[in-house]
Amino acid sequence: MSESVQPNQAGKLPERAWWLAMKQVPHIGPGRFRVLLEHFGSIEMAWHAPAHQLHALLDARSIDELLPLRERLNVAELYERSTRNGVSVFCWEDEEYPTLLREIPAPPPLIYCRGKLQQTDDVAVAIVGTRRATAYGREQAWRMAYDLAQAGVTIVSGLALGVDGVAHRAALEAGGRTIAVLGSGIDVIYPGSHRDLATRIAEQGAVVTDYPPGTKPDRFNFPPRNRIISGLSLGVVVIEAPDRSGALLTVNFAAEQGRDAFAVPGPVGAPASEGCLRIIREGATMVRDAADVLEDLHIRRNTVASEPVQTTLPISDADRHLLAVLTSQPQHIDDIAEKMARSVPEVSGHLMMLELQGMAKSTGAGYYIRT
Repeated sequence: MSESVQPNQAGKLPERAWWLAMKQVPHIGPGRFRVLLEHFGSIEMAWHAPAHQLHALLDARSIDELLPLRERLNVAELYERSTRNGVSVFCWEDEEYPTLLREIPAPPPLIYCRGKLQQTDDVAVAIVGTRRATAYGREQAWRMAYDLAQAGVTIVSGLALGVDGVAHRAALEAGGRTIAVLGSGIDVIYPGSHRDLATRIAEQGAVVTDYPPGTKPDRFNFPPRNRIISGLSLGVVVIEAPDRSGALLTVNFAAEQGRDAFAVPGPVGAPASEGCLRIIREGATMVRDAADVLEDLHIRRNTVASEPVQTTLPISDADRHLLAVLTSQPQHIDDIAEKMARSVPEVSGHLMMLELQGMAKSTGAGYYIRT
């Protein structure tokens, strides 16, 4: 170790606090983290290293960002702020850092977590798909996630509307574990209509992200988010996806990471299934149900709940309220939301659940009836 390492705050904070600090430097990513760690032995030592040592390891832009930052940044305050409200931070060296994620090329140096990550999460499958899932897609997502969770598999997804939300809810109802990966800060739940769902996930699994608190969702954040989804999983199942769906990016990342890719086939000619049918032609394994996935991944069933399997989706008070509003005459979702005094995204989620139960039906163009 260099004799010129500065003692400022050294030894007073956990090592992950210095990882948090270094993560604030925009152009120091996983590769440069690895270089610094191997050279100095710890990120704390790298943070305090003199400039002439850093010049041999980092490019000029990174050094120009790092040097003024470490003069003004209060690392203790950053650590305290980042770990409020039950949030944990894990870096590569922490035992709690997910094993599967650590194995991928250039894993994120650290992740923020609300909830609890467990060793059993090493047996995980990602379930992804379109935000605009059809009734068929939602039914397949529910069945796949519920049955996998019943078998002891952790369900990983992205907390988005559509397939993601259905998969998370199904895992929770099965009494299993689920992990939601955000494309925003741990304190910025997107979409807002999934805040309650995120709370339930944190109680029965984990919500994770590699974006610092306060980070707003941005379209550029979601490809890296998808890379973490596949990185946390033994395989990725695409339930329903148009040909240009962002969910297909997760399949590409899975291939790069050496993880298996699966797809549920849909009707030929149906736009929502075009992406699934294409990746099956390109080599993804076609699966019909959870049993196919378990067999292909050589996962032994380990039932997590002793209670009878629930074959129907749960009905909440909000669902009942929605049923009272719906009639045999088509109503637009905007009008339904106004009558219920709820947001359109929230009503959309409840309509989805009722459609899966066969209690409501879309007549097209945003109109719904009670069945």
